[in-house]
Amino acid sequence: MSRAEDQQAIALAGLFQAASLVEQIATRGMVSQNSFETSLASIFVTNPQTTEEIFGGVHDLPINLSQGFRGLQELLDKSRADQNQDIIRYGLSLIHLERKLNKRPDLLKVIGERIDKIAQQASYFAEAGTSLKDNPAAYTHPSVVANLASLYQDTLSTFSFRIQVTGEPRHLQNAENAAKIRALLLAGIRSAMLWRQVGGKRWHLLFFKSRLRPSVRQISGRD
Repeated sequence: MSRAEDQQAIALAGLFQAASLVEQIATRGMVSQNSFETSLASIFVTNPQTTEEIFGGVHDLPINLSQGFRGLQELLDKSRADQNQDIIRYGLSLIHLERKLNKRPDLLKVIGERIDKIAQQASYFAEAGTSLKDNPAAYTHPSVVANLASLYQDTLSTFSFRIQVTGEPRHLQNAENAAKIRALLLAGIRSAMLWRQVGGKRWHLLFFKSRLRPSVRQISGRD
């Protein structure tokens, strides 16, 4: 295993966790709070010292990204017929959309500036005397989620390519669920960006699966 493969595995786990949470909201209307907090909090870690820091640090990584690692391991180990096709479609679509975003420095600037402002807003919902880092739940406050959803709509939804989320109409038509889905798609874009930055390429998922498996199993504790 190499450091690069470990970083790519973490980034992909973040990506597929966001995709999995989108699928769960669309079909069930609910998600794990810890996973939701981890995914949204990752959007605001813009200058990390390590890849692990984006998702809560080395110690908490197996728990914080448990859903993402589970989905990634299924992608690497199971046949296509056994996989959740919607989650895979969302994940690959996020990678495609992030590549388009990377060619738009104007939108990247807008996203960076607005994330800073939303982080300031989130700080109001943290417990008194503590930092946002110790209060990931602040990032899932309905007002913060709504602003993240609005940011997604104002930037990534302007591309001709859009991610089509399918599920139960009663869940998709709920305004709060719709906002959560858009916020999670933004979190998925953040992980897709991270994956590219640590050397990941789409064709790696087809031809380099065997290289990723050891990293996924070791980091997630699924040996």
